[in-house]
Amino acid sequence: MNITRENVDALNAVVKVDIAKEDYSDTVEKILADYRKTANIPGFRKGHVPMGMVKKQYGKAVLVDEVNKLLQDALNKYLTEEKLDVLGQPLPKTQDEIDWEADRFTFEFELGLAPEFDVNLKSKKAITQYTIVADDKMIDEQIERIQKQYGKIISQEAVESDSEITGVFANEEKEINNTVTVTLDKFKGKATAKQFVGAKVGDVIVLKTKGLYEDDHELMHALKLEHDAIHGLDIEVSFTITEINKRELADLDQELFDKLFGKDAVTSVTELRAKIKEDAEKQFVQQADQKLLNDVTEYLVENTKFDLPAEFLQKWMQQAGEKPLDKDEAKEEYEKSEKSLRYQLIEGKLIEENDVQVTMDDIKNHAREMIKGQMAQFGQMDPSDKELDDIAARVLSNQDEARRISEQLISQKLIGLYKEKANLKLKEMSYENFVKEVYGDKK
Repeated sequence: MNITRENVDALNAVVKVDIAKEDYSDTVEKILADYRKTANIPGFRKGHVPMGMVKKQYGKAVLVDEVNKLLQDALNKYLTEEKLDVLGQPLPKTQDEIDWEADRFTFEFELGLAPEFDVNLKSKKAITQYTIVADDKMIDEQIERIQKQYGKIISQEAVESDSEITGVFANEEKEINNTVTVTLDKFKGKATAKQFVGAKVGDVIVLKTKGLYEDDHELMHALKLEHDAIHGLDIEVSFTITEINKRELADLDQELFDKLFGKDAVTSVTELRAKIKEDAEKQFVQQADQKLLNDVTEYLVENTKFDLPAEFLQKWMQQAGEKPLDKDEAKEEYEKSEKSLRYQLIEGKLIEENDVQVTMDDIKNHAREMIKGQMAQFGQMDPSDKELDDIAARVLSNQDEARRISEQLISQKLIGLYKEKANLKLKEMSYENFVKEVYGDKK
């Protein structure tokens, strides 16, 4: 067997594989001899079928199968030994009908080669790295939510500005009939809230859906309609009040602190505020890091210049999926995926050059911490090592889950790399201002 390569250019090559009769003949003869021992052909005892008849019936199929195995094994071994960084998979070149009676076969494959390029993390314009802090306003709001959640519900005769009002939204034409609990601060206009103040159980308030809430998602929940039905909805709905309650705020005492965090973990309002701030800012780190990852990714894709074997990749995409694509469909698919492919190559380069590694121990430890956090949400604050190890083993037996965790850890390590080596400017702000700056509205 002989394998040679011709480089068409820096991004394309053709590999030629020559297979001679001596490469496969012994194996083919052995397989046919085994067939002869078990062949069940009328008129012949098992094991006594003439070899000529066995070859006539099975010879070509065995030969084709063995040549294909040799071909794939040889090609894979060659790509590994030559350390060729290929994109997609080798594509067999079209050839005339193969003469399987010949003593020598030649096959050619097109290769798409990964480009050579350098990655520069030092952008001319600094990329913003956000630090999100929990300000006093956020902490105050969270404390009030906790006090309401653990407070007493007191029935009221009439609606006041801070009441919780349960009732039924209805519209016969749109088949709306949904029971919800609302608070007046959620409505967009003050005029709407005024309609409720002083109302009693049994009263019916007629409202217009247009401009009822700041956020269409609130209206979706209130009317129990799909997103498409809510968009641009401008109708009247009735709201029949069935219950009016007020929340008496829970006292900020040791009993409440113990319910929230375990016995004596927090012993004062000062410690409560510090704990809320700490927990919130841990969550904010994830959002700020994701924003940084997105921004650096965007910078790298836009500023790391290299060519791709586009024609080869489009040809490969025509054959690679479950459903074959025509030329135009493959071109469209390539254009959709080009940016993602570019980042995969850049990311691979960064991982290789900076020795970014995720070990099995890293994955196990991450799974343990993830499970520990989930158990804590259900009150299991101190699971044993054996419990954690057993659950982690079950989780990681799912290859998709193990791969997902590995990808998460790679992303975390890349974020650490960016914080160390990229040109960043630090910017500290509240969560509310972060949302306004990054997303353009209040979430």
